[in-house]
Amino acid sequence: MAKLLAFLNKDVIEAGCDEAGRGCLAGPVVAAAVILDEKTANDLALDDSKKLNEKKRNALRLEIEEKALAWAVSLVSNDKIDEINILQASFLAMRQAVDQLFIRPDHILIDGNRFVTSETMPPHTCVIKGDGKYSSIAAASILAKTHRDEFMKKASEDFPGYDWHNNAGYPTAKHKASIKKLGTTKLHRNSFKMS
Repeated sequence: MAKLLAFLNKDVIEAGCDEAGRGCLAGPVVAAAVILDEKTANDLALDDSKKLNEKKRNALRLEIEEKALAWAVSLVSNDKIDEINILQASFLAMRQAVDQLFIRPDHILIDGNRFVTSETMPPHTCVIKGDGKYSSIAAASILAKTHRDEFMKKASEDFPGYDWHNNAGYPTAKHKASIKKLGTTKLHRNSFKMS
């Protein structure tokens, strides 16, 4: 695992931001924003959440939530996704997560190649594959993924036929077969192609 960078600019308060759940057929899109100090950024064994197993992600989530200077998580519902589209919903979730931070960042590192800002947002830099380059984005990636997975596991109790406790709403063969057999639920994204 390559060592991640602590900051793009260490002279300002910098937050990393990432989302989880864009490609899912069901559930919210979830974003997180995280501000780390240099020691925590260097000490935690952070990486892109997709490269970590569930046990490691959950252990890191606890460490991030305990040691981060500030962190926030925001969910945008499947209904809102259907209303404004998944890309805009992802941007909204990221803006909301940054707005919820109790420390105001001077700069945001966004995972991805674009971001739609608002008048309340500090300046930002988009970093392609940023969750594999910057500690704060990797931390945000882990929080977004673990919070979303937790949401979908709880939702699986109400909708047991869709295997959400395993697939988290992603378009697996089992999930698609369940939709074909059982139909959609109130948590499915009606604007998405289900087959």
